[in-house]
Amino acid sequence: MKDSKFDFIIVGSGAGGSTLAWELSKRGKRVLVLERGADITRVGTFRDILNFYDCNRYTRTPKKSNEGVIIYRTFMGGGTTFVATGNIVRSYEKEFEKMGINLSQEFEEAENELKVKLSTEKIQASGSRAIYEAALSLGYEIEAMPKAIDQNKCIKCGLCIYGCKQGAKWTAKEYLDKALKQGAVIKYDSNVEEVLINQKRAYGVRGIAVKEKFEYEADNIILAAGGLGTPVILQNSKLENDAIGKNLFIDTFVNVYGITDGLNQISEPPMEFVDLEFHQEKGFILSTFINRQKMIRFIEAGLKGMRLKEKNLIGIMVKISDTPGGIVNQDGSVSKKVTGDDKIKLEQGIKKAEEILIKAGADENSILVTNPQGAHPGGTAAIGSVIDTKLETEVNNLFICDASVFPTSPGMPPILTIVALAKKLAKEAA
Repeated sequence: MKDSKFDFIIVGSGAGGSTLAWELSKRGKRVLVLERGADITRVGTFRDILNFYDCNRYTRTPKKSNEGVIIYRTFMGGGTTFVATGNIVRSYEKEFEKMGINLSQEFEEAENELKVKLSTEKIQASGSRAIYEAALSLGYEIEAMPKAIDQNKCIKCGLCIYGCKQGAKWTAKEYLDKALKQGAVIKYDSNVEEVLINQKRAYGVRGIAVKEKFEYEADNIILAAGGLGTPVILQNSKLENDAIGKNLFIDTFVNVYGITDGLNQISEPPMEFVDLEFHQEKGFILSTFINRQKMIRFIEAGLKGMRLKEKNLIGIMVKISDTPGGIVNQDGSVSKKVTGDDKIKLEQGIKKAEEILIKAGADENSILVTNPQGAHPGGTAAIGSVIDTKLETEVNNLFICDASVFPTSPGMPPILTIVALAKKLAKEAA
């Protein structure tokens, strides 16, 4: 099946893809967005997430690396922004600036549009407040998390990772909807398999949608399919670059849980507070967090996690800037392990988390640490090895704008930075 020619084809509708769609369409460009997932409207329960998280088709458990590390991602309109917890921070700003990529203007634009505000007591649960006060009493530099959440709409259900029924949380779908009003076209359930290239110039894409093959042409192709999706498309397109699919990071994290006498973190959006003081020197951050649903706790910690009673549960996420040594293969399989350096960072963070939880009232004998997980895959089409600082590959008119372009792990939420990169790319490419 062929269709009319476009100025831009964007593959993926997450933070990068949706931003690009809006920024380019409002500049009068003919834009086609191809999204592998569906236009999901039913969200908010564990059963719902089985329709859009990348899960094993038989066990319904999240995607894992060959080494068993859990890697969360979704296929849906808005991408993983739809299940993020609303954290909006400037990550990797200084590193990009050293490469000659100044995003200060784009960061400011995005922060204003997303209406970023610090978390307040209005949406904070008793457990997180106790952790915050305990951390301060121990001399740690914990602070409120910047959030893109309308605190008047938020009902504090704590189920952000299932999608927000109330529409209180910003997602990239908002940019996508604006793009549609500007004339952009989006086709869901469209799995792009390769970029069409002739004489070192990209001119279209080929893939499959509901068992029917498609082919679309455009003057420019932008891959925004994420750190796991983009390298597969590039490898299928036979780009001659051995760095494609290498250098994978996932911002590895573990959750540290403790049982208290009555405190919990049920009634809040997760990650209300964050401690960044160890990020630069030690490579980890701490943030208040629990998984409310027992099946998710079973996935991350087995029966011990499942048996925890959330009404008495408090927790801290330990997230690290992990070693970018993983691989995404052409068939989509992933090799990613927790290296020795990663283990050291995690152990240092876990020790701090345990200290704070106990100070906040957790029983020291109840402490449980989950298995390693990751939710920010990137690095697999990095600046300097696969693309230049204009986000263009060795193939003319083929660009990349997602977490795969980060050369190393930011160890912090990348959404705002990807939005800023997309805004800059749109300005330069339009």
